Amino acid sequence: MKRFVVVAYDIEDNKRRSQVAKLLEAVGLRVNKSVFECFLSDTKLEKLKVSITRRTVRGDVILYYRLCASCLEKIDRRGSGGLPKEVVVVI
Repeated sequence: MKRFVVVAYDIEDNKRRSQVAKLLEAVGLRVNKSVFECFLSDTKLEKLKVSITRRTVRGDVILYYRLCASCLEKIDRRGSGGLPKEVVVVI
């Protein structure tokens, strides 16, 4: 089963930040400069965490927010910067 996960990061170093962004672009949708929305199985999420951890150092911050189906219905999107015109969510 896939879960909806929001991944946010704060990484100072440009090289590390780019590496993490590329990993996330492969599995999710960038909704802000350092925020991605992803639908991932538990296995893929754990693999992603390992890959990201290998590319970060102490002081970098990576946040993983798992949202339940009822939470998805409560997402309030405002503005249109960076989001596709149509987002389809299937659970």
